Amino acid sequence: MTEREKMIAGLMYSVQDEELIRLHRACVDACVLCDRLLPSQLTERREHLGRILGGTGERFLIEPGFRCDYGFNITLGEDFFANYGLVILDCAPVRFGRNCLIGPQCGIYTAVHPLDAAERASGMEYAKPVTVGDDVWLGGHVTVLPGVNIGDGSVIGAGSVVTRDIPAGVVAAGNLCRVLRPVSGEKTHGQKRA
Repeated sequence: MTEREKMIAGLMYSVQDEELIRLHRACVDACVLCDRLLPSQLTERREHLGRILGGTGERFLIEPGFRCDYGFNITLGEDFFANYGLVILDCAPVRFGRNCLIGPQCGIYTAVHPLDAAERASGMEYAKPVTVGDDVWLGGHVTVLPGVNIGDGSVIGAGSVVTRDIPAGVVAAGNLCRVLRPVSGEKTHGQKRA
């Protein structure tokens, strides 16, 4: 398997792979070039974004400031809207359903780095897909972590950090982040075990 195939399959892959580096740089360049188009150049922006992304509906809008890693792993349903500053790290597939509203400065992340420092320094990582259902609204500054699925019709409150699946038809909010244990499993100065 190529490193790209491993990446998409959720297996450990090397971020230092020449093909992935080339694809990443091309995508980042394309995102920057898209931002050079005026917001009033809506048709041109849509066409440009359509060439970056893996799939879109006919009606979608992503405001300036959009960044992604590869683009080809991102699929947008019909009537997708993202406000300013959306970042999608699409090392694994990221799928949005119909009628999704994404607030400003949101981040959708699929990349997972090893906890072990030596393994992380080697340039190996893996990725978990993210799926956002139909009619979902993410408030401003929402962060969605790798492997999360958000059910149809749910609303995620501004500033939330989504670390686990959210069922359909609910309002969910908050930052679930708390210290559970040190990386090594041993007590570290200044931290308590949960």
